[in-house]
Amino acid sequence: MSVPLNHAKAEFFRMLGHPVRIRVLELLQDGPVPVRGLLAAIEVEPSSLSQQLAVLRRSGIVTATREGSTVVYELAGGDVADLLKAARRILTEMLAGQNGLLAELREVEVAAR
Repeated sequence: MSVPLNHAKAEFFRMLGHPVRIRVLELLQDGPVPVRGLLAAIEVEPSSLSQQLAVLRRSGIVTATREGSTVVYELAGGDVADLLKAARRILTEMLAGQNGLLAELREVEVAAR
């Protein structure tokens, strides 16, 4: 039994819906990073990071390779980096619109005095 596409997409975005996962993906945009590097950059408990990395690994968005005793993570493909860049552009536009509205409200407030 197949899942409707809109359900699959919603599940994909739910999987991305955690701040630690987003931060991991942002850090991996520049290339592979060992777990110790991720821990230093994100500053979460190792068990929490491990849990979030497992979610990303199971989804197939990241891959892990062992180099001796070190585990190194990297993005499975470039599309995730493109998605994060698109999200950044969308958020920038949204916030710019909010700043415009805030400036307008302040102008009205000053004029009313």
